[in-house]
Amino acid sequence: MHKNFGIDKHRWRHIQASVRDTGILLREFRAPLFWFAFAILGGGILFEYISNQVQEPVGSLVEAIYIVLTVTFLQPPNRDFPTHISLQLFHFVMPVIGLIFLAQGLADFGSLFFNRKSRNKEWEMAVASTLNNHIILVGLGHLGYRVALKLHEMGEPLAVIEFNAEADTVIAVKNMGVPVIHDDATRPSILEGANIKKARAIIMASQNDAMNLQIALKARTLNPKIQIVVRIFDDDFAHALQEQFGFIALSATEMAAPVFAAAAAGVDVTNPISVEGQLLSLARLTIAKEAPFASKTVGYVEDNYHLNIVVHRRNGESEMHPTDNTRIQPGDVIAILGGPDQLNRILHENGQ
Repeated sequence: MHKNFGIDKHRWRHIQASVRDTGILLREFRAPLFWFAFAILGGGILFEYISNQVQEPVGSLVEAIYIVLTVTFLQPPNRDFPTHISLQLFHFVMPVIGLIFLAQGLADFGSLFFNRKSRNKEWEMAVASTLNNHIILVGLGHLGYRVALKLHEMGEPLAVIEFNAEADTVIAVKNMGVPVIHDDATRPSILEGANIKKARAIIMASQNDAMNLQIALKARTLNPKIQIVVRIFDDDFAHALQEQFGFIALSATEMAAPVFAAAAAGVDVTNPISVEGQLLSLARLTIAKEAPFASKTVGYVEDNYHLNIVVHRRNGESEMHPTDNTRIQPGDVIAILGGPDQLNRILHENGQ
């Protein structure tokens, strides 16, 4: 059932994308449509005026517009061919105007409508525009790809921006049903194309610290409430970003990809540290009512999720290193220490 629901949701998202993409196409061709309509209406008004002047009147302005429209598409109107040269010219001039203002535009529209791959970026933006409360990932290098995989495993809605359209990881991520926009994320229009105003988080996973910061600042400008997770190589710089801007700045190791994913999902998580060759992070978790471990004991959680609960907080009172028999209730806050995979598992089952 869950798999079928995911497929139906994915199909519905593409239906929405198709509708929005068609709207984008119509906006792109609004100029030729406007001028065609102007030519038909203006031609109808002019036809009625001339017909009255040369004593070959039509029944009404509506009929005059209809005559101009029919002759534009080389269809004979329901009346005799006019005798005056000025009215005869409409039968020869209007088809040319139709070809200029409409036929070429419709041909281009049809080509682009039925061959969306020729407009790859616009189509991916249309798909991204259907997302809401999603996560935006910038960069599909080794770290970015691992983050994308982890977020997909967690069931998080995701849109990706990758400047290098030839990256091997692009096809793999697209095959997961994730929209990948090929462009420069430092451009505000591209961030808007990824629907940043409705996104809840953005991850900068490129190897360029300066570019990551530039994108982060623009993202915060476009969406002041967005959660920002930045890959930063300089630890001191990372701490400064956290203090001054409230960004979540994490060091970049391929093994830290699950931590990036958890941070983007809205979880308070620390940068991983290596203990005896194992990466461990500390995360804060508020127990949800639907969590499978709600009302279970600390010992149950530690044994089943292979992590350690170091702090248990309830009603404003904290207990360091709670005993195995301490029962965890919905609404309690716990601090947990574990590896990235273990943290992601418990966070995902808690609905985060």
